[in-house]
Amino acid sequence: MPRLRSVTFNLYWAAWTALFLVPLVVLALCGSPERPIRAATRLWARGILYGLRRIVGLTYVEEGREHIPSEPCLIVANHQSAWETLAFLVLIPDVAIVAKRELVAIPVVGWFLKRSPMIIIDRANGSQALRTMIDQSREAIAQGRSVLMFPEGTRGEIGEPVQFKRGVELLYARLGLPVLPVAVNSGLYWPSGGAKRPGKVIVRYLDALAPGLSSAGFMSATQDAIDRELDRWRVAPRIRPVADVGLPTS
Repeated sequence: MPRLRSVTFNLYWAAWTALFLVPLVVLALCGSPERPIRAATRLWARGILYGLRRIVGLTYVEEGREHIPSEPCLIVANHQSAWETLAFLVLIPDVAIVAKRELVAIPVVGWFLKRSPMIIIDRANGSQALRTMIDQSREAIAQGRSVLMFPEGTRGEIGEPVQFKRGVELLYARLGLPVLPVAVNSGLYWPSGGAKRPGKVIVRYLDALAPGLSSAGFMSATQDAIDRELDRWRVAPRIRPVADVGLPTS
């Protein structure tokens, strides 16, 4: 049954996405205005979450929204599935997500994400990608938007500890913003390569961190805070090796 529901949802996803061809053409003819494009992107994401709820039986709950700073901030979340990539478009309106370049190649969806605009980076070009990430993050902040990053560099398994790449450390140092750590357990219900399962994804916003921490203090505080939450979902803790310099992905 989970497999059948998952296949049915994938068909729904494709059909729902195809409907956005019409607004894509209209918005392109109107010069690709950012605010209407972001509104359309959020509508698309809401439709995907609706399909997950109705077809798969996968819902979500938010905990700790009182911890979200009122001003733009750097949001740092663990990454277990595609769920959080699309859900944050709804959970944090107008958020600018640091995402890999491959996403913009997805038909229809990629056009909207690129022009929302998200912060699209080419991980194969390390130094240039870092400059792009910092410059576009500053532009988003100037517009009053928060920046979201998945610093693990790839989707983590549910039983693995959080292991950040060093790109987030540089971004934290350059932006000088409060940081909002977020823990999610979507991998329990949307495992990589597996069928989507019914359940309730928990999105837990943790205590915000002030700007100005040392690099080591920032990395330790964010990773440990998220790891503690994952432990509550019975994720086995393990000793974390030192991460190599790298960039995030969605």
